[in-house]
Amino acid sequence: MAKLRLGKYTFDLPRSRIVRTGLGILLICGGLLGFLPVLGFWMIPLGMIVLAEDFPAVRRWNRRIGVALKRWWTGKARRRPDGASAS
Repeated sequence: MAKLRLGKYTFDLPRSRIVRTGLGILLICGGLLGFLPVLGFWMIPLGMIVLAEDFPAVRRWNRRIGVALKRWWTGKARRRPDGASAS
């Protein structure tokens, strides 16, 4: 069974791939309407996490975004192979 872990909390995802895909797409579509009172932009990354369970391309994209955000947050630039600093 697929599980989603967010911090110290663990959530069971539906067993059916079709239901997980539909849930992920609905979360992303709801996140695009994040300006409405009930829905929020937080639904977009959650939908991407749910979709990453079944689609390797989404999983790679999530990883790239996560690494880029971590580097931005900590202020660490990407190392260049020739040792030159990024400008």
